[in-house]
Amino acid sequence: MTITHQDELDGLKDIGRIVANTMHAMGKAMEPGMTTRELDGIGRALLEREGAIPAPESTYDFPGATCISVNEEIAHGIPGERVIRAGDLVNIDVSASRNGYFADTGATFRMGKVRPSLDRLCRDGKRAMQTGIAQVGSGKPLAGIGNAIGRFAAGRGYTLIRNLASHGVGRALHEYPEEVATWPNRGDRRRMHKGLVLTVEPFLSSGGIWAVEGDDDWTLYSQPPAPVVQYEHTVVATERGALIVTLPG
Repeated sequence: MTITHQDELDGLKDIGRIVANTMHAMGKAMEPGMTTRELDGIGRALLEREGAIPAPESTYDFPGATCISVNEEIAHGIPGERVIRAGDLVNIDVSASRNGYFADTGATFRMGKVRPSLDRLCRDGKRAMQTGIAQVGSGKPLAGIGNAIGRFAAGRGYTLIRNLASHGVGRALHEYPEEVATWPNRGDRRRMHKGLVLTVEPFLSSGGIWAVEGDDDWTLYSQPPAPVVQYEHTVVATERGALIVTLPG
């Protein structure tokens, strides 16, 4: 989507606020002994209260309102009977639509105290996302996002999952520019135009390179097996840089 009028930006900010509030509320509600289905139910209720439609369900017939991935599950985890335990890493990915506008956000939450290496990975995962967002702006190269994130990751001894990319969003969950690498990509010559809406969502890992599908045809796992975190915002490219729309409020 390309923002051309204030009402479009207002609509995008509206759904951005809703998905951000939902994700953070789910993170706060999370507790040991809770199943991922119960956590998803909290998210669904919050979205329904705001008149928002869960995007994975409406777009892809995903079996849940939100994607909840625990530990070895790195993305697209199906809410179910899995019990969340102390020390787990839980990724919550919330995307939804309202009044024809879509926004997408996600974060990896720690369930209580985690190992120091995982704590560091979480902190650096958020910094990796911020590094990519700093490269967003009208006229800037799309590849600059992944190049900057790649330098950040390599400098700290991390790897990046190289087949889970950022994407355009706004009038649909996934749209132009389709795939935006969050790893170094010399072949992409595209540039961001003013008003372009996209996500920035690197998957930072301590050894993983690829995401592979599990037996349920949805849940993704790291190959080779390694911890992975993901942080995601929906942003608009402006002449002054990135405007983040998935902020709670």
